[in-house]
Amino acid sequence: KKKLKISGRELLSVPIQVFGLDQLQVLEVSPERGSCLRYRMELLPQEIGCLRNLTCLYMDSNNLKKIPAEIGTLSHLERLTLSNNSLSSLPGEMGALQRLHSLHLANNSLTELPAPLCQLRSLTFLDVSDNKIDTIPSSIRHLEKLETLLLLFNSLESLPEDVCLLRNLHTLWLGNNHLRSLPAAFGELVNLDWGYNYCSCNFEGNPLESPPPEVCSRGPEGIRDYFLSLHRI
Repeated sequence: KKKLKISGRELLSVPIQVFGLDQLQVLEVSPERGSCLRYRMELLPQEIGCLRNLTCLYMDSNNLKKIPAEIGTLSHLERLTLSNNSLSSLPGEMGALQRLHSLHLANNSLTELPAPLCQLRSLTFLDVSDNKIDTIPSSIRHLEKLETLLLLFNSLESLPEDVCLLRNLHTLWLGNNHLRSLPAAFGELVNLDWGYNYCSCNFEGNPLESPPPEVCSRGPEGIRDYFLSLHRI
């Protein structure tokens, strides 16, 4: 088998026999999308490292509290979904997943964006919404291929200037944080769909003062003009 879905209303663990399927490429241990089920698995076994051919691992809506270091051995992994769990940290070994392009971490208990994630040079999609993250490391600039960054419903009070180096960003959700200002070079993110699709750059729910929301709604030119005017004063 190349693809396997495991389901069960009271699912507590992955059957040990699964880790002998060394040709497995897709493993899904998540309730059906749109269902009200939530599995109760708290631990992803170390044996996950035996599935060296995995390209997709779906572990949403469990009760995972820890991800084993062995996940770093899954060198073919391209998509990893860990949303709706109880994770407060991630192993540094995740920085070895250099083929990973899609990572879902929404609705966990993360308080920071783990530094190893900023080593994932192939990442194009990162969702860390609905956590407790209050800072973004400057090393985020290394995610040069990132196209989608979802940060809404966190505790961010500021953004590093390095966010403005993510020139391939098409979607950036910053809603419902504590942002009072944006970096001066924010208007350089010209690949955001300013003016065409407001959802591509969302600031709602922030007490923005510099620039104010009405300036942000004008797009990159308005933001650049705003900061230029501050320099002239």
